[in-house]
Amino acid sequence: MVNFLLLWLPLHSLVAQEAGVPRTIVIDPGHGGHDPGALGKQAREKNINLAVALKLGNLIRKEMPGIKVIYTRDRDQFIELHRRAAIANKNKADLFISIHCTANDNKQLRGAETYVMGLHRTTANLNIAKLENAAILLESDYRESYEGFDPNSDESYILFNLYQSANLERSTQLAASIQEKLTERTGLKDRGVRQAGFLVLYKTTMPGVLVEIGYISNSEDERFLISSKGQDHVASAIVRALKGYAASTRMASSVVPDRSVEKSPSGQNKKEDYEFRIQVASSGKKLPANASLFRHFKNVSLYRHEGLYKYTVGSYRDLDKAKEMLAGVKKRGYPDAFLVIFRNDERVTKEEAERVLR
Repeated sequence: MVNFLLLWLPLHSLVAQEAGVPRTIVIDPGHGGHDPGALGKQAREKNINLAVALKLGNLIRKEMPGIKVIYTRDRDQFIELHRRAAIANKNKADLFISIHCTANDNKQLRGAETYVMGLHRTTANLNIAKLENAAILLESDYRESYEGFDPNSDESYILFNLYQSANLERSTQLAASIQEKLTERTGLKDRGVRQAGFLVLYKTTMPGVLVEIGYISNSEDERFLISSKGQDHVASAIVRALKGYAASTRMASSVVPDRSVEKSPSGQNKKEDYEFRIQVASSGKKLPANASLFRHFKNVSLYRHEGLYKYTVGSYRDLDKAKEMLAGVKKRGYPDAFLVIFRNDERVTKEEAERVLR
């Protein structure tokens, strides 16, 4: 079963992605139609998700002109999980944001938490993933569509041990920004950024997050989320996070700009104190040295950065040579590979990288 499930992802989703400024954002209001989602005393999750998603899209169009917004649903309609991901993939979205609420038997639990695709670290995270993934049981052909995946079986989630997200770094960056702005703007309790195996994120091929904007099983959260003011605050917080994310990716996209640098007497573009490497993958877990992902390379180097394991090939002092080798790596099936700069065996900051190349 695991081998078949891994075929869902094209190669470019298994290698590192250094995304530029987002131009297309897919907003996914969770559940819908005959799938109500979590139930509160007064509200159904599907309705809150849709209301917040529509407000979010309108606000993005207003405050971030030039960004195209696409909804997986814009009314009370049931959309299969695999179709939600397919909408994002077909439209070549730069970001995928899935809006949800959650519930728990413990009515005291409250607050917002943002998930990225990954292996669940706790039973609580796994239970949230099971709750959201259970939506596939309402699909008539879910056994065929998901290759026998059972959202209620712990064993089915073993496949996520093998998932190494090329987009984990960007997804985590966006998730952290959303959490910060949500708690700052709304006063919701900060339950942090988490990893779990959500099918809707597993099948997308761009950075994505699933935002649980509150617990409707908690009366205080529910009152906030069914209010127009509360929904406005949530949408506003996410837009603020997106603006911060866009600003940071704008800087990142200029880390290796196509501009000239100082030349050495030999005529080569060199910076004697700096080393250019080609990053091909990043992962939340350490990969084995013989991982098939690295089959095209003789020597792969590992470094830790921002809580992730990151893998590079090559080491160059000559920027032109590094760019030439990067082009070759991309042609070999790693289209999202990019250059990173090191000094004294440590990756430099984005600001320093800009200074070096300027």
